[in-house]
Amino acid sequence: MNVLVLGSGGREHTFAHYLSKSEQCKALYVAPGNAGTGQIATNVPLSVTDFKAIETFVIDKAIDMVIVGPEDPLVQGISDYFSETEALRNVMLIGPSKRGALLEGSKERAKEFMAMHNIPTAAYESFTAESLAAGKAFLETLQPPYVLKADGLAAGKGVLILNDLADAKKELTQMLDGKFGDASRTVVIEEFLDGIELSVFVLTDGKNYQLLPTAKDYKRIGEGDTGLNTGGMGAISPVPFADASFMEKIENRIVKPTIDGLRKEEIDYRGFLFIGLIKVGDDPYVIEYNVRMGDPETEVVLPRLKTDLLALLKATYQQKLDSVSLAIDHRAATTVMLVSGGYPEKYAKGKPITGLETVEGSIVFHAGTKRQEGATVTSGGRVLAVTSLDEDFRKALKKSYQNIEKLHFDRMYYRKDLGFDL
Repeated sequence: MNVLVLGSGGREHTFAHYLSKSEQCKALYVAPGNAGTGQIATNVPLSVTDFKAIETFVIDKAIDMVIVGPEDPLVQGISDYFSETEALRNVMLIGPSKRGALLEGSKERAKEFMAMHNIPTAAYESFTAESLAAGKAFLETLQPPYVLKADGLAAGKGVLILNDLADAKKELTQMLDGKFGDASRTVVIEEFLDGIELSVFVLTDGKNYQLLPTAKDYKRIGEGDTGLNTGGMGAISPVPFADASFMEKIENRIVKPTIDGLRKEEIDYRGFLFIGLIKVGDDPYVIEYNVRMGDPETEVVLPRLKTDLLALLKATYQQKLDSVSLAIDHRAATTVMLVSGGYPEKYAKGKPITGLETVEGSIVFHAGTKRQEGATVTSGGRVLAVTSLDEDFRKALKKSYQNIEKLHFDRMYYRKDLGFDL
């Protein structure tokens, strides 16, 4: 098969790494890709939301399958574009329809879906500029901390957790006044749930599903989970506290009702569903849905998958997932993200990266890199993800940290405390 992966981060390099190992993969392209994908696939200078240019490329290269990495093209309806375009109708696109993608594209829609299908989540209300006064009054009924979420996509910056009521009211006003642009025209206020978070990944063809390995990521820039939120500073799989009885609760109370809900609402959903959860006491609650794989979670989930990835995705598109047997590596996987100094705020680009060829026993997935004048240089805030496998996550982390010492770029930073809460 000729395969196109859309995206340019660590998630997409991980996809490319494992797709390239499939005997069914004839030609592999990544758009726009990075320095890492360029070593194993052909990078293509396409925007992930330029559907017309993607159409032209797919037809020109006789692409059989398109795997959509990031959320933007899904929310903008790339799946519908393919199904409604005669020349693309038979291309296997992995990703939900626009209606399905609304589970991530709109926090309000996700909450309504959960309420409709009796899926446990925090209590909430939604507000617009017209109902600002009601929003402030609702805040007064809650106990701190206060959770405010921009309804739409806000590049991971649209969720605020505040301890002071006056600050919460001020932020609500600013959000509804356009702080996050169109994303915060509607703001969801929800009760704060106190517990420990984890992520569950589901591959579904809209009728059947397969549970992929669990993962826990670390969002804050600072050690001990302090400082600003990032796209993710590392991840661990499996999640040690997600034992068999807890996973049974997740599957019966959350996964099955979600897949049943998609089917009842006749939503075409062939792809990944990433469920952000929180464990409160011994019970799971949904924090959010994402309609694609996470990053850096992909860098620990896919390395534990022993089943041919391309065959698995083909079965997903053909709605034959129930015929596939999933094999999972029993070992733990960890990934540590190396980021540019200053990230997630202002940071420099174009810094040469050295030591990549000296890494042994770990896999380095590129996130924000490019080739420039024959060298690999930084091109983003999150630069490299160093993934290792071992019998438990502590041993795997030790392996990643040992290899990180061989890598260097100016002002390189990473967290040294992953797994501290496990």
